[in-house]
Amino acid sequence: MNEIMKCVIIFTIIIAIVVIIIFGINFYVKFTTKKQIIENTNYSNINDIDCIIVLGAGIWGNKPSPMLEDRLLTAIDLYYNNVSTKIIMSGDHSRKDYDEVTIMKNFAIENGIPSENIFMDHAGFSSYESIYRAKEIFGVKKAIIVTQKYHLYRALYIANKFGIEAYGVGSDPRKYVGETYREAREILARNKDFIKCIFKPKPKYLGESIPVSGDGDITNDK
Repeated sequence: MNEIMKCVIIFTIIIAIVVIIIFGINFYVKFTTKKQIIENTNYSNINDIDCIIVLGAGIWGNKPSPMLEDRLLTAIDLYYNNVSTKIIMSGDHSRKDYDEVTIMKNFAIENGIPSENIFMDHAGFSSYESIYRAKEIFGVKKAIIVTQKYHLYRALYIANKFGIEAYGVGSDPRKYVGETYREAREILARNKDFIKCIFKPKPKYLGESIPVSGDGDITNDK
């Protein structure tokens, strides 16, 4: 066997091992969290929830994107079903001209939720950072996480690793453009956050404690 053939075989084996690891982690993240996803609006067995966490998903001008709107509507439904009286809107407010969380909060207020019951996490730049900050900044111990179902597995896995008792409610009332791409990208994202949850790096921003049991208006822009 010549050297070129040996290199090809070794390279193929390495690629096969990498693929097995990637898909193995993906399966593990989904398998270990699937029972935490609540189906068919069966909220009756979920008690003493500190808050509902809505993960950001982009905005279109001064309106939530369709995916984000569906997350917000699901959270609003949970609120009115007495699952929790507090909501954390966690998203990207990294620039003055891009403010997911204020748009998220305003949408909820327009749907009748009191401003003081809505907290804004302005530095929820990723799912990992949103969950990390929910625990460390807002003191969340038990939560309902709202996002599309494909995204729930990863968010729940992160919550588990930070000691949050978490349940997930999927917001998937319609099809979205680019679903296949997002599903494929999510496999890599699950692997990335699996590794992060081993080392637990700090998010870009932390800050002073803001208990979610208090007044959400303290998180408003000053």
